[in-house]
Amino acid sequence: MYRVPRRSFLAGASTVLAFAPEALRAGPRSDAPRSKLKVALIGCGGRANHHRDEFQKIAEIAWVCDPDKKRLADFEKATGAKGTTDLRRVLEDKDVQAVVISTPDHWHAPASILACNAGKHVYVEKPCSHNFIEGALLVEAARKNQVVVQHGTQSRSNRLIVNAIKMLQEGAIGDVMMAKAWNIQRRNDIGKSAPSAAPEHIDYDAWIGPAEFMPYQSNRFHYAWHWWHNFGTGDIGNDGAHEIDIARWGLGVEGLPSTASAIGGKYYFDDDQQFPDHATCIFEWPGDGRVGHRRQLTFEMRIWSTNYPYNCDNGVEFYGTKGMLMVSKRGKLMVWSESNKLIDSPAPEQIVELASSHQADFLAAIERGTKPSADIQIGHDSTALIHLANISVKTGSQLKVDPSTQAITNDPQAHAMLGRSYRSEGHWSVPIGEPVGR
Repeated sequence: MYRVPRRSFLAGASTVLAFAPEALRAGPRSDAPRSKLKVALIGCGGRANHHRDEFQKIAEIAWVCDPDKKRLADFEKATGAKGTTDLRRVLEDKDVQAVVISTPDHWHAPASILACNAGKHVYVEKPCSHNFIEGALLVEAARKNQVVVQHGTQSRSNRLIVNAIKMLQEGAIGDVMMAKAWNIQRRNDIGKSAPSAAPEHIDYDAWIGPAEFMPYQSNRFHYAWHWWHNFGTGDIGNDGAHEIDIARWGLGVEGLPSTASAIGGKYYFDDDQQFPDHATCIFEWPGDGRVGHRRQLTFEMRIWSTNYPYNCDNGVEFYGTKGMLMVSKRGKLMVWSESNKLIDSPAPEQIVELASSHQADFLAAIERGTKPSADIQIGHDSTALIHLANISVKTGSQLKVDPSTQAITNDPQAHAMLGRSYRSEGHWSVPIGEPVGR
């Protein structure tokens, strides 16, 4: 599972530095669905604007849904679609074939599971779950209902990233032993605030949904919800979701690691946010235990800095037995030989052809009855690392994981954090299923 075919095309290569050749940059694709599917946009916030623009090119947007009636009205006007604050109205419409979930994290898996159970295909934004158990239940719902579920890690449809990973799989740097990913940027201070009445145009009860009830507070609502345990997954789960996924992909590992450890905290922001603004996370897969078969992934996050490697605020370095490769979704690809010489115009043996966008890949998978580029099992496996890292930071424990039982074996408190508590009075959207690792 961990070994890749080896290739020695780097031998004797030029030392001239070259960024990604034009052949590896984004290009047009010709696999749009033959007939326009009817889709619904669930969530009308920032990310949904991009989905609206992309899906309007290749699908019919039939519904838009959001508890913020001002945002909802803007999307109704922009799309001509029907609007509602209640997800159930969308799922009851048998003409809707697919839904796009762009809500806060605490709604990702519950809304997706409901959609799967209603027979809808799903595009769910990253991370696919607020906690590990929800992710496992989502994979189960997708398979049980035989629907396509695409995870919003769009690097899986990025020509530069996909072809860089193809190089690794071809053995461009030998056996890939380690991946080091980073997400470095300076976020905004969310300040300190207090509960207040929700604005009249907000259906706050619908926004809370299945999560434990907390009164409205301005700095834990639009976008700032990312930094609250009840609603988000911090920046490890926000921007870090992309780099962690790329790193795991290129490392060639599947399933859960056996060890997860993360340290971090609030090093810079003296505000209300609950998640760390600085964290270093390490994961290890032991393979079959033999020397040469272990794999390690490191992820570094600091959201208080403006200084980063290669002038890229995010990226991944891969270290192999015969070289090193760095790739960033900012458009940079660099490869070094075993003798630490830069390679001129690195490229795989054969360029991988892709759809025109991650959204187009999703619709093509529905039409063809195939898995999308970021199938939900892939999304869950990568998102699991986010959850393990956040649990390790909270508990201060190095976590020992049994991949076969999906249990944290050395810390009962940490194991309990694989799930979450929901509203004490219950809610129609709470996912139902058996706990893992019991």
